[in-house]
Amino acid sequence: MRDKKQLLQNCMNRMIEENELVGVNLLVLKDGKEELYAEAGYANREEKKPFKRDTIVRLYSQSKPVTAAAAMLLIQDGVIEPYEPVGKYIESFNNQEIVEAGVRRPVRWDRPMFIKDLLDMTSGLVYPFTDSPAEIETGNLYNEMIDRFSTDNMMSTMEFAERLGKVPLAFQPGDHFRYGTSADILGAVIEKASGMKFGEFLQERLFTPLNMKDTGFYVPDEKMDRYAMAYNCYGEEPVPYSGNNLGIRDDGKKNAFESGGAGLFSTIDDYANFARMLMNGGTFEGKEILTERTVRFMTSPQLTDAQQKDMESWVCLGGFSYGNLMRIMKNPDKSGIMAGLGEYGWDGWLGPYFCNDPESRTTVLMLTQRVDYGTGPATRKFRNIIFS
Repeated sequence: MRDKKQLLQNCMNRMIEENELVGVNLLVLKDGKEELYAEAGYANREEKKPFKRDTIVRLYSQSKPVTAAAAMLLIQDGVIEPYEPVGKYIESFNNQEIVEAGVRRPVRWDRPMFIKDLLDMTSGLVYPFTDSPAEIETGNLYNEMIDRFSTDNMMSTMEFAERLGKVPLAFQPGDHFRYGTSADILGAVIEKASGMKFGEFLQERLFTPLNMKDTGFYVPDEKMDRYAMAYNCYGEEPVPYSGNNLGIRDDGKKNAFESGGAGLFSTIDDYANFARMLMNGGTFEGKEILTERTVRFMTSPQLTDAQQKDMESWVCLGGFSYGNLMRIMKNPDKSGIMAGLGEYGWDGWLGPYFCNDPESRTTVLMLTQRVDYGTGPATRKFRNIIFS
């Protein structure tokens, strides 16, 4: 009989020895109950501080499924709906322009950016890069935000959204799938529609009912001793990372920008409660958070055939489609990983990872803090041990 726990621990230890990762933990749930937990390496290598069960990490993009769930709360309450124009909530999104192939033109009057485009990454919003006006101007906005961290005039969630609406889009909303700042704008829409700060809305509607006691947009002083260091592992030896990528404060301190796309800090057990709620059709410990039908909608693939073609460049996501800020397994026979039909989840820039596989009722959660990792080789090896 294969000893999965031992195989995982061996694989983990190897990843640490090879400097693939500096520290990692992993939790597997079956039907919401813990099946196994393993950990290895350091939360802080210099201080020889072990990576533990209560270690707090930057989730980066693994914040996105939480933002999607927050939107689902407002959708099922009839406050917002997917085909509403984003411009209804953020003024600058009413007169947007596109620069495509060097040509600037207005967004089609009969097809503005919808809330649905934010949920499905079909908005034309992009992440910073250097190839197009959309990427360059988005980068300039993030740079200004980071420069203002040291002032008493930090850029807020709403200011970021209002100003991003004036940056040209990379394409007409709905035409393509493109991973970018959509979830940050969705956070601002939730803030405007709910009349609450985005972080307060999440606290009241998700974190408190789900008992996510270590999750939020900053790390309180009394918890800083549990906060992991991030590492760049591309050289001979891992090097501590201290940048503020995508406007997320590496020091974990309060940030006026509550990023729906990347801003949350959390622990493996906190995120497990969120995953349990989804796996359980929206209820957690007898409390209904989302309805079963809402969860079914949230975890269904949403891309058209044309949009799906844009995912083909994401080589390691073979077989997956996308929808509501998560990858969703549509064709397991075209996948390079062992996965069941309908598996969903997401990862983050520093390597935290989450998936729910409804077919086998299995949840996998992994936390690590390696620069530019996403779903990396270690993650896929762990998965193959678990799902084989």
